[in-house]
Amino acid sequence: MNYRVSGGKTLSGSVQTNISKNAAVALLAASLLNRGETVLKRMPRIQEVNRLIEVMESIGVKIIWEESGDIRITPPEKFDLSKINQESAGRTRSIALFIAPLAHVLGSFDLPAPTGCDLGKRSLGAHIDALAKLGIEISGNEDTHTYHVEVRERKAATIVMYEASDTGVENVLMAAAKIPGTTTIKFASANYMVQDLCFFLERCGVQIEGIGTSTLTVHGTEYIDEFIEGHPSEDPIESMFFIALAATTKSEITIERCPMDFLELELYTLGQMGLRYDIGERYTSHNGKTILADVTIHPSELVAAPEKIAPRPYPGINIDNLPFFVPVATQATGKTLIHDWVYDGRAKHYMLMEKLGAKMELLDPHRVLVEGPTKLCAADVEAPPALRPATLLLIGMLAAEGESMLRNVYPINRGYANLAERLTRLGASIEAVE
Repeated sequence: MNYRVSGGKTLSGSVQTNISKNAAVALLAASLLNRGETVLKRMPRIQEVNRLIEVMESIGVKIIWEESGDIRITPPEKFDLSKINQESAGRTRSIALFIAPLAHVLGSFDLPAPTGCDLGKRSLGAHIDALAKLGIEISGNEDTHTYHVEVRERKAATIVMYEASDTGVENVLMAAAKIPGTTTIKFASANYMVQDLCFFLERCGVQIEGIGTSTLTVHGTEYIDEFIEGHPSEDPIESMFFIALAATTKSEITIERCPMDFLELELYTLGQMGLRYDIGERYTSHNGKTILADVTIHPSELVAAPEKIAPRPYPGINIDNLPFFVPVATQATGKTLIHDWVYDGRAKHYMLMEKLGAKMELLDPHRVLVEGPTKLCAADVEAPPALRPATLLLIGMLAAEGESMLRNVYPINRGYANLAERLTRLGASIEAVE
């Protein structure tokens, strides 16, 4: 699928933040811990979720996706990995989240090596090191296209994560959840998807202390066998997409149901760049935990950020929100330094904005200097094989006058549902074409 975009239009109206991709896939994996039926509420209809469902069905899981968006999940008596959907598993890095849940029911098994966004070298070192301390050993690598898992004697432990990996901590949480005893995870990610997983595990009867901090204490339980409802919360990265879109196109847009704890520093930084916005009254998501608010962005004259913009573990600027500062910076007077220190290969994708007329310089594999304001122009561009860099190109095309074509938008469809239709309701001219 491609997007044909007629840009340069001022947008207006309101848009609702959808359920988080990263929380949704974590809860899908965690549903495998439960021997009873699990219902995940209001799940996003995105390709990343589709791929994991295809894998789950191929190993015997019964799944019903209701019109309401709820997904009903019934585990098999015995998981059968002999017919695992290799193609679907190979198209999503989220397959790595199946390691811990399956380790509780299979003594030895293989999983296809995960892939996903092209962001440079991304090893599972944080998973391998931490899970080994719990008795779950992983061998193989992405070069062999397979990860082999051997389960030794599972035991609770104190773990220091040498990397604050979101998926690494999620795997450790799911491993510790069904190991009786107390497991302590230090230097844990406290990101939104990790918190959502903790809330779900609590519904499963697992006691967890320290949610939202870098130290988690998990009191494991041997069995989980009951009816469980899970409520993944709204996606702060999607909220940020629309915030950046409004700022770049100088439009007034209200973004509803924004997870505020995971956007406050981003909004503060944009405020330092001259962006004017209002935050409405706060309320809770359906999980009863996540704090939401409606944010209205006003047309603003932007200036370069006074300091470099770089991500940090929560509560810093989210690594997935960092790319959205690129299109905003093209419309800000001065030079903005964006430092993507986490990924070895993502900053190179930012440079595709040059095809739209952006003035940018790649200082090294991690740092990009953006000069503005720049009048963006239409272009025909192949979407990079990375979700967030692909979406920043779409923002640029919506701001650029003339007709652009963004080709092969599967990376965007991995994380965003009905995006073209939602943008059209804001006044954008965008069409999905073959």
